[in-house]
Amino acid sequence: MKKETTAAAPLTVSGITVAYQRKAVVEDVSFTLPEGKLVALIGPNGAGKSTLLKAVLGLVPSISGAVAIYGDTYKKMRSRVGYVPQRESVDWDFPTDALDVVMMGRYGHLGWIKRPGRKEKELAMSTLDKVGMADFARRQISQLSGGQQQRVFLARALVQEADLYFMDEPFAGVDAATEKAIIALLSELKRAGKTVLVVHHDLSTVEEYFDHVLLLNKKLIAAGPVETTFTPELLHETYGGKLAIVSSNGREALVKQ
Repeated sequence: MKKETTAAAPLTVSGITVAYQRKAVVEDVSFTLPEGKLVALIGPNGAGKSTLLKAVLGLVPSISGAVAIYGDTYKKMRSRVGYVPQRESVDWDFPTDALDVVMMGRYGHLGWIKRPGRKEKELAMSTLDKVGMADFARRQISQLSGGQQQRVFLARALVQEADLYFMDEPFAGVDAATEKAIIALLSELKRAGKTVLVVHHDLSTVEEYFDHVLLLNKKLIAAGPVETTFTPELLHETYGGKLAIVSSNGREALVKQ
């Protein structure tokens, strides 16, 4: 009788520790992401959220631990991974337009020698249209607003046709139109069975936008479905005295102090 094999999880992190100048900023973190879910990574400022993302992607070194993406190394699974960095970390003065930025997302499929062709251009234009940026395809990225720049980078991630996406604070400082575009993109990725890990700071939208949540404050406090993990008790453990619960019109709300 043939033995059934279980598909590997999109992401398994085992005992990751990252230190700067001998001081741990992420300490012994372990978790597994479920497939086809939108996952929020939340915690106070300085909790190590962005650092954890970068360590998983090999952008910063870890001093211990292991990462498996679909059961293998990131290097081997790179083509299945999409990444949207913090907007502040991007050199927006680089002389290129929105369409070229999006087509860069296809290099993982083409390789660095083969140039993008008509098919890649059409796919990039279609993706720009999905995020409401088709009319700005030939606009220099330095001439775009912050929200427009963010939508271009979301389009670049989408055009990669990845299975696992990492997004580092995509909602930070964006306008209403961009927030709407991001929500639509997340919904589309979920319908397609993709897994998305998002560094997120707005506690008021976690229950609306996400299925699962990771609570981080250098160490992993908790991980699981939003219904059972996004609780006042676990949030207080994560944020300490920086979190208050206030009541308005009979409804409780969580507020960072």
